[in-house]
Amino acid sequence: MGGMGAAALLLVAACSQQPSEAPRPAAAGSSAPSTSGPGDALKGPEKVDEVATSPNVKLVVNVPPSGLLNGPEAWGTDLAFQGNYAFVGNYEGFTIYDISQPTKPSVVSQVVCPGGQNDVSISGDLLFVSVDDRRSDETCEADRGDPTSPKAWEGVRIFDVSDKTRPKYITSIATSCGSHTHSLVPGKSADTLYVYVSSPGPEPGTTTCKPPHTDISIIEVPTKDPAKAKVIAQPDIFPQGAGDQQVAGCHDITAYPEKKLAAAACFGDGVLLDIADPAKPKVLQQIRDTENFAVWHSATFNNDATKVVFTDELGGGATATCTAETPNTKGANAIYDLKDGKLTKRTYFKMPRAQTGDENCVAHNGSLLPIPGKDIMVQAWYQGGVSIWDFTDSDNPKEIGYFERGPIGGGEGMLGGSWSAYYYNGYIYSSDITKGLDVLDISDPLTDPAKKARIDEFNVQTQVGY
Repeated sequence: MGGMGAAALLLVAACSQQPSEAPRPAAAGSSAPSTSGPGDALKGPEKVDEVATSPNVKLVVNVPPSGLLNGPEAWGTDLAFQGNYAFVGNYEGFTIYDISQPTKPSVVSQVVCPGGQNDVSISGDLLFVSVDDRRSDETCEADRGDPTSPKAWEGVRIFDVSDKTRPKYITSIATSCGSHTHSLVPGKSADTLYVYVSSPGPEPGTTTCKPPHTDISIIEVPTKDPAKAKVIAQPDIFPQGAGDQQVAGCHDITAYPEKKLAAAACFGDGVLLDIADPAKPKVLQQIRDTENFAVWHSATFNNDATKVVFTDELGGGATATCTAETPNTKGANAIYDLKDGKLTKRTYFKMPRAQTGDENCVAHNGSLLPIPGKDIMVQAWYQGGVSIWDFTDSDNPKEIGYFERGPIGGGEGMLGGSWSAYYYNGYIYSSDITKGLDVLDISDPLTDPAKKARIDEFNVQTQVGY
């Protein structure tokens, strides 16, 4: 744990990069394609950077990468929202956008502070940033550290963003095996906030990720004095042992505090948690899908917490798993019904346009649209683009809209596409790994009720009811 002065991080304010005009969409398919998954009948665009959308989806604007967060490995990652601002993570730091005019987002500030993945969450004036990348120390100037060094660091950094033009580094908290992602869980009073930290491991021979690693880390943050944040617990959430014998721990945890529940996607397992006491989560159920799931990546509750969608990140996000040859049940979503604290699998959904063998594509980050009585998600699929799909009928999910670009070029192994796609106050915001921030609009009878909803603060891994 430690702090540092203003000189220790590089801040680039009010970058001059302007949004680009949205290109005209290429010819698009039906707004309600087949739910069978990728195949020869439906193909995504095959020309480099060619844009295709369903008739009900429009690319409003793209804000390309800019400033010092525009290098060859300055990849865009996760998003969080507060009022008129979007916070976008990047392997080299993070950017704060003014989205008061969603059709004309502008960069307010950039902070250069390397450390993959730099996933972000916002609470009040505090921005939390995950680092799952051993550094030589916790500062923003640190380089990649020797894994055997006692000074090697990875974990969670906290910034004060009360002044959006000049974020300030507050402190850092080292966590076991770092922080691949994290989730915020409110305490019983506004004075306390908990951070559930997910990370893979173990890595024998390292100082930051020693075996065993069958737990998560829980950080307690005194919101009035965040510099005193510390790890208070490391509960083992695998009563049956970890399903993946090589990599344990969790990839992502989604909390639904109002329902006193959390769903953890933990590499080889899905875990349902009771979080009535946020400092002492209890395992309700541990599930596995050894036939179809390779990497349990993330989870999303429906609005009334009677369903959970788990995603499978087959290939780790860097391979082409949306080709016509890949089974529809792999690298897909699994829909589970939730009743009386028990999960029951119903079916799978995979975005239905086959991608080329040069496009990394698999189920990735998404969010529920705020529509009472309907279960509709928007979801990122890397170079598979953005899919909007309806799972109100658990047994018959269907896509109702999409946006995607053709291959980014450069041949097999290129990393690109939508990392996260979330619905916020009337628009879909997509963090594209190499293209920057996309703003999309969907106009459809099924999704139009969501346009009326307004949220003051939005972290996808902390769900709220509508």
